[in-house]
Amino acid sequence: MLAGAALFVAPAWASQKVSRTAQPPEQWQLSLEGGRSLTYEHSFTSEREVNPNRGFWTKVIDVIAGEPDYHFLVRPYSVVTDSHGRVIVTDPGAAGVHIFDFAQRKYKFIQRKAKRRDSMLAPQCVAVDAQDNIYVTDSDAGEIFVFEPNGKFMHAIGGLKGGEGFFKRPTGIAVDSAAQRIYVTDTLRDQVFVLDMQGTVLQTIGKTGDAEGQFNLPTELRLDGPNLLVVDAMNFRIQAFDRAGTFQFAIGKLGDSVGSMFRPKAVAVDSEDHLYTVDGVWGLVQVFNREGQLLYYFGSTGTHAGEFQLPAGLFIDRDDRVFVVDSYNRRVQVFHYAGLKMPVKEGRK
Repeated sequence: MLAGAALFVAPAWASQKVSRTAQPPEQWQLSLEGGRSLTYEHSFTSEREVNPNRGFWTKVIDVIAGEPDYHFLVRPYSVVTDSHGRVIVTDPGAAGVHIFDFAQRKYKFIQRKAKRRDSMLAPQCVAVDAQDNIYVTDSDAGEIFVFEPNGKFMHAIGGLKGGEGFFKRPTGIAVDSAAQRIYVTDTLRDQVFVLDMQGTVLQTIGKTGDAEGQFNLPTELRLDGPNLLVVDAMNFRIQAFDRAGTFQFAIGKLGDSVGSMFRPKAVAVDSEDHLYTVDGVWGLVQVFNREGQLLYYFGSTGTHAGEFQLPAGLFIDRDDRVFVVDSYNRRVQVFHYAGLKMPVKEGRK
């Protein structure tokens, strides 16, 4: 399925007068086997892009009083979408969470700074439940923060007396609303914790090692039908378990060639059950089948469409839109995969 990508960049205009006109957006497309394709749609970096077409009088006020202070992505890390298509992005650089609602032209920024208890310090990964409540792991606080869909704080999971968190370094998180379970990786413990919705530990999966079912600094995870996918970062692989924690299969290996993994950061699954992994150092996304065969890859180091610098988060929604957190470029790039549609599996989050 490996095929070439066509990258069309806006040309350099000859005169100063022409250069003031709005340049057309970048175009990028990867043509794949069987008529499939991956197409760049757009990217976003700040609150301003939620409502770019500001009214005339609003612009007049901006001239007089100055433009408002917009929130920008500083060091984005993880991304997810909810049932309304809102895009939720964690940002440890800004110590908060961005909620982009492009359909309704609304934006919200969630923070919990300088609280006497349960302060959000370094939000890491994010998930939503069936009611669109937002779950955020905090690697510094050692807790999981839960917010209502409107951003109102509900409670924290894992808080201990003295202001410390139960988890050493919580990173990946997924919520199984039907089974009322929360899955979270504790990177420094080399384990996945299975919690009930109140935060009681029901089970742990894995231990330190490189054998099947063991981890070396696990990070992101993803629920995929009956499977739980875990990024086993320093074992350079993705491991799959059933919901009870039994090992199923693994893909990936250490190496410096395409098809190997060096710094896997996140995992996602499209409608054809292909597994996508983003590599933070190589700056690319690789796509595998369930047997671990590389199907194709995209990305290179840069700042244009389809190029990344230290990418981190990765998410694929029900419409096969692929969201890649391009962390060092301080943006999220959105692509659309056009493949052979498959029925959506229950439990995909």
